[in-house]
Amino acid sequence: MFGLGDVTAPVADDLIKDGNEAGFMADVIEASQTVPVIVDFWATWCGPCKTLGPALEAAVREARGKVRMVKIDVDQNQMIAGQMRIQSIPTVYAFWQGQPVDGFQGALPGSEIKKFVDKLAALAGDGGLGEALAAAEEMLEQGALADATETFAAILGEEPGNAAAYAGLARCHVAAGNLDQAGAFLKAAPAEIAGSKEIEAALAQLELARQAENAGPEAELRAAVEADPDNHQARFDLAVALNAADKPEEAVEQLLELFRRDREWNDGAAKAQLFTIFDALKPQDPIVLKGRRRLSSMIFL
Repeated sequence: MFGLGDVTAPVADDLIKDGNEAGFMADVIEASQTVPVIVDFWATWCGPCKTLGPALEAAVREARGKVRMVKIDVDQNQMIAGQMRIQSIPTVYAFWQGQPVDGFQGALPGSEIKKFVDKLAALAGDGGLGEALAAAEEMLEQGALADATETFAAILGEEPGNAAAYAGLARCHVAAGNLDQAGAFLKAAPAEIAGSKEIEAALAQLELARQAENAGPEAELRAAVEADPDNHQARFDLAVALNAADKPEEAVEQLLELFRRDREWNDGAAKAQLFTIFDALKPQDPIVLKGRRRLSSMIFL
């Protein structure tokens, strides 16, 4: 069993607060390093929000400091809502140690809300799975694939429906080059987590890894684009090659330029590839935030 010390409960006034774009990093990303943070995206005109919001607040208070809640009015904070790809409200995300770990859309019955909050509270409680997840992610980033695989597998042994651990194990296979195994593993994901952000991110990483296997020579593709800036296929292939060479920021730049020149080329391939790269990276990665902002500005021009 993974152990984790008790989290000091914050005062009641700090449990639930109204958030905004300026304070999102401190109130959500940084705060979630020690306590899971629920983010409720709502609006004053949203009927279901008026039911869900108070129910969430009650459940958060019952958790007695093991979970916090930040309420974001999407009308007043459109940029952060766009960055988080909020398409309907109410939408709820849960953050733990800087990463989104769970979420849902629409109103839920009280019993489901309690289960949602209790599951988050357990991340920082006696189970210590959140700490183990953070350790496994660090191992994966450092290339210690065997240790990361073992830790993610142990977490799944404790909590078979843990989407972050399941996706982490799949990403270990991707990192090891076992793409077919990763694909089969993700395809077999339990129904309750198959649509989670973690699984989507792992699928995006798998897709990019498959593309990398067939990526063309970067120098030749760059020369082709410089010779003919309207050679859209060469620019797209260059973006694939750049991402395969661990240059995602340059890849995003090329795809944004392709979208600017012809957003409908190849059934919107540039936009689709951008979303694949965004999904594969961490939501708060500066490349993602900047790229989404620039893409949004182009779309609404």
